[in-house]
Amino acid sequence: MTLYLSGPSSPVKNASISITGSKSESNRLLLLQALYPELTIENLSNADDVKVMKEGLKVTTGTVDIHHAGTAMRFLTAYFATKENAEITLTGSSRMQERPIKVLVDALRQLGADIEYLKNEGYPPLRIRGKKLDKSNVSLPANISSQYISALLLVAPAMQKGLKLELLGEITSVPYIKMTLSLLKEIGIKSSFSGNKITVSPTDTISARSIMVESDWSSASYFYSIAAFSQIGTHLELTSYKAESLQGDRVLADIYNHFGVETKIEGETLHLMKNAHPSQPGEDKDEVYNFHLADAPDIAQTIAVNCFGLGLGCRITGLHTLKIKETDRLEALKTELTKLGAHIEVSDHHLEMTAVDHINKAVSIATYKDHRMAMAFAPLALKTDLYIEEAAVVSKSYPDFWRDLEQLNFQIRRKDQ
Repeated sequence: MTLYLSGPSSPVKNASISITGSKSESNRLLLLQALYPELTIENLSNADDVKVMKEGLKVTTGTVDIHHAGTAMRFLTAYFATKENAEITLTGSSRMQERPIKVLVDALRQLGADIEYLKNEGYPPLRIRGKKLDKSNVSLPANISSQYISALLLVAPAMQKGLKLELLGEITSVPYIKMTLSLLKEIGIKSSFSGNKITVSPTDTISARSIMVESDWSSASYFYSIAAFSQIGTHLELTSYKAESLQGDRVLADIYNHFGVETKIEGETLHLMKNAHPSQPGEDKDEVYNFHLADAPDIAQTIAVNCFGLGLGCRITGLHTLKIKETDRLEALKTELTKLGAHIEVSDHHLEMTAVDHINKAVSIATYKDHRMAMAFAPLALKTDLYIEEAAVVSKSYPDFWRDLEQLNFQIRRKDQ
């Protein structure tokens, strides 16, 4: 399905959008709930990835196909490895079978897990025979995807001796690790994170409790983008958010100050107010904004598109994990932004874009089966009409996205209509 997008017939000044729970928090809590049924969860995400995770956790024998859900692949690998008597073939889409999982499998094998590769060494699909893991010491490279680390931390309390994890080198995506540890603490599991060492205590049972999932800051990023492209005086309200958020993408509030968007949180409502024109990164017209997003790589696409649409240059670093996402996001950004008229260069870990003052019209944006490509480019309809290919891919993390844009008076129709 290809959608044609153009901006609102009349500018949006005030709007309220309800966003479901964080995909990251939801999947962590679902795994913990599988280990500790005393836990109940409120405001669970309605994303496809979360539905896949929820269904996968119910299986004890046979095949579990997680499709494109990378988080589910990592978390379920650890879960089934520690679930006694489980015999599972864990597989996914063709792209998922190209995404490495060797670091996690090696770590689980160090702990005593029984996992084998069914096709290519280091990649799904996997055959997993679950057992009680009786070892507790393991080490991992620190600069890998935090999902490998969180997968181990989440199953650690169900292991006989808990976990003593050493991270080797400079740690990236620290907020996601801290999110996992905070959720463990919230349900009563003891852990510590000092220097490069993390320990999690074994825990047989927890007391009954309910946890509300905070709404997703990654999803909020697209509304920050819309606010930045909108006229001064625009006010968007998003629910339900926490002032003391666990999510690394909350850095949006600081970043978008540069683009004239002020953030306030009152109760559980996130207020985005466009109160100024974007500021220039410096006095020299060739200067660019510098953003380091190793702790929040999921918002890189949104920020890159925003800078392009606002006529601002940028250099975004800390993006080494984007090469192994749903697509190679750096190359995808370069290809699609170039179609629109951008001057952009990428490496394995960063992108750099110079300011331009022209945007090509009616460009068709390929999404590469990547939900964030679709959603990051959509706000640009406030600057130029464009087409979004494979638009249904947004269901991976935000099924209501197009409906919510229509609430803001975006003009959206199928290409064949």
